[in-house]
Amino acid sequence: MEKILAVKGMNDILPDSSYKWLQLEAKLRDWLHSYGYSNIRTPIVEDTRLFKRSIGEVTDIVEKEMYSFEDCLNGDKLTLRPEGTAGTIRAVIEHNLLYNTTQKMWYIGQMFRHERPQKGRYRQFHQLGVECLGIKGPDIDAEIILMINDLFKQLNINGIELQINCLGSKDERSHHRQDLIKYFEKYIDCLDDDAKRRLYSNPLRILDTKNSKMFEVVNNAPKLIDYLTIESRSYYTRWKDYLDQLGIQYIENHRLVRGLDYYNLSVFEWVSSNLGSQSTVAAGGRYDGLIAQLGGVDSYAVGFAIGMERLLLELEHIEGIYEKPKYDIYIANFGDKTDIYALKVAYKVRELGFSVVQNFGNNSFKSQFKKANNLGVKYTLVIGEEELINNTVIVKNMQSGAQEIVKFDSLKIDRE
Repeated sequence: MEKILAVKGMNDILPDSSYKWLQLEAKLRDWLHSYGYSNIRTPIVEDTRLFKRSIGEVTDIVEKEMYSFEDCLNGDKLTLRPEGTAGTIRAVIEHNLLYNTTQKMWYIGQMFRHERPQKGRYRQFHQLGVECLGIKGPDIDAEIILMINDLFKQLNINGIELQINCLGSKDERSHHRQDLIKYFEKYIDCLDDDAKRRLYSNPLRILDTKNSKMFEVVNNAPKLIDYLTIESRSYYTRWKDYLDQLGIQYIENHRLVRGLDYYNLSVFEWVSSNLGSQSTVAAGGRYDGLIAQLGGVDSYAVGFAIGMERLLLELEHIEGIYEKPKYDIYIANFGDKTDIYALKVAYKVRELGFSVVQNFGNNSFKSQFKKANNLGVKYTLVIGEEELINNTVIVKNMQSGAQEIVKFDSLKIDRE
């Protein structure tokens, strides 16, 4: 019979690596708590209109990458979430979470985009997202940069560069857009197919091209920074002043636009020199208009996302960041009648606060002790038919080799 394999670009996380995910997630939870963020969990499937309205209908994500389908039971148009911000804002509006208050929230989970799979980019991928709502910047924008910088320091990650830009307001981008179209029309023969497709629908995205043949044309294009009003320029300057005073190094990249339509004012990316083409580890910015755009009361919003797979790739060569899980005790039992007694012993030892791996099946004495050694346990509890009869357990210290016979009712094990 033919084997059924995982869907292309959707990977299994196996036990020999899942412990790294768990330990990293624990570090992330502690880090987020230290900055006052609370957890929110939203559905993986949302109404397709949510993403079309928030991300933008002429973005790559909506045009080419979303996993959308019709519910065959009721005809609903649904989509596997391609990012986490839209669903979070939908939940905030639906449950009125911004009534007379602000919110600092985080989430972590699977996202889905139909992209060409490669290292660091998959069709099912995992993101940590952080959203701060109801707070006017740029001080909160600076704190977000500070907290990401702090995380990279805690994880001993080097070789990551912070790039920043200011996208101004919708009106400022509109004026820039008109001149951008006129400029690129002059160089239409130099544009690739993607750029030509975006020219009249989303010309700002042409600036973010990865096609080296277009770099000269793109670099000479009108810059959005030149279209910013005094208000937007002041915001950007104040944000940079915060970063300067906090001692955070950054590069101004006026081609940085982000792939989602809802951003305004501050945008940023942390770009790694270690990951090849998929080099963005963390990215985000301000998106003040999105809450009103999705039907809520107009408010301020800023956030970011970290790609978990890419963060794990950054940590691959850092020693001591993970500790392989260890177990305290292995229970070896021999004889057909000892199984139930071994289960009772295991249960009691767990009540004492120890982690236990138990033998199942009619395995040999040699194979069981080999497994105990491979697990690196501190103690092996040995149960044979004699121990069953006498209601005892042999406790063997795997380091010293010393062993003693202990009554089940008075079973205690030294933690040292």
